[in-house]
Amino acid sequence: MNLKLIGLSVILADFVALSAYAIYHYGYLAFFDAFFGNAIGVQIFFDLCIALGIVAVWMWRDAHERGISPIPYIALMLPLGSIGALAYLVRREIRVEQPAIDPVLAHR
Repeated sequence: MNLKLIGLSVILADFVALSAYAIYHYGYLAFFDAFFGNAIGVQIFFDLCIALGIVAVWMWRDAHERGISPIPYIALMLPLGSIGALAYLVRREIRVEQPAIDPVLAHR
């Protein structure tokens, strides 16, 4: 395991725990109450949507270059936001760590 993978895994685990805590105590719909309670909440909501949309486009292209399906991670982003993006980054690092298969040896 490299340091980047460990760091991303810790951030993902901590953010999942924080999200689970918030949902357990306030419910999933409380996010929308907070966002749409005033103009600044609406602005933050749409800012988050734009940012995650940009990440989704990058993820789609990057995943196809690496031979990874981006669909599960984009599907996770819809209800869980950054958790899907963080999960993709962890998966991407795991893919990088796998040793390359020598095409000559693979045909033997």
